Amino acid sequence: MDARQLWLRFEPYHDVTYFTPESRAATDALGCKGGWMGYFGLRAAPLGAASPELVEAVFYNFAPRMVRRALPDAWAVASPEEFLRVRLEGVDGALRRLLGPVDAPEVEEAAVLAREAALAAPLGGRPLAAANRALPWPEQPHLALWHACTILREARGDGHVAALVAAGIGPCQALALYAREHSLDPAYMRAARGWTVEEWEEVADLPGDLPAVEAATDAAATAPWEALGETGTARFVELMTPLALRIAAANEAMRVNPMALDPVRELAVPGWNT
Repeated sequence: MDARQLWLRFEPYHDVTYFTPESRAATDALGCKGGWMGYFGLRAAPLGAASPELVEAVFYNFAPRMVRRALPDAWAVASPEEFLRVRLEGVDGALRRLLGPVDAPEVEEAAVLAREAALAAPLGGRPLAAANRALPWPEQPHLALWHACTILREARGDGHVAALVAAGIGPCQALALYAREHSLDPAYMRAARGWTVEEWEEVADLPGDLPAVEAATDAAATAPWEALGETGTARFVELMTPLALRIAAANEAMRVNPMALDPVRELAVPGWNT
């Protein structure tokens, strides 16, 4: 199974970090002004009290003005340590709501496999993956599985940024290419990442080989699965597919997102009843 198909299995599990009512309630309780301040605080917290410049660089496709509306003000609302604490609380609440009982043997087995894969993810040139790897592992299996999925997700994302940079594709240009190839609404994509109409139009017609970038991203994301081996990877897929489908079916944010990610459609399994 290719790296993209594996990504589709762990991305929905990771995404509860930000795009759930539990996550929003947790950051609102800290005093964040809006959901995006919460998002930037939660995602950047493993880096410490990161500057806007650092977050613009590693998140890549957000307009600088959008980052600067949230940072560094978020660090005056709460410390990175507090963001990490409520991040885990929000994830725990979201997973319990979306999955029901989380102490199933299948979740524990998936956590063991995902941790092995995550520990094999290369960290060189991957700042978000490295920062998350440095955090303590949660003890509860459903949270350990989330932590592993987060490392795998950020490792893939860091590799994708490297591929975009190597291809000479800028942040706004990457979004414009992606919107064009996936027939996404440019107005929605601009709003989701903070770019103006003028900035979008400057790059909308620039050429760029996005399929080559995606292929490079996939190639750079194979190490965890090579380490896990064919049997372990196949079992990970078997365990994660129903979890990803269950989360995606119940989480509206998975159907409205700038990644054009629709696990319910892309991971459709005959006989599975959403």
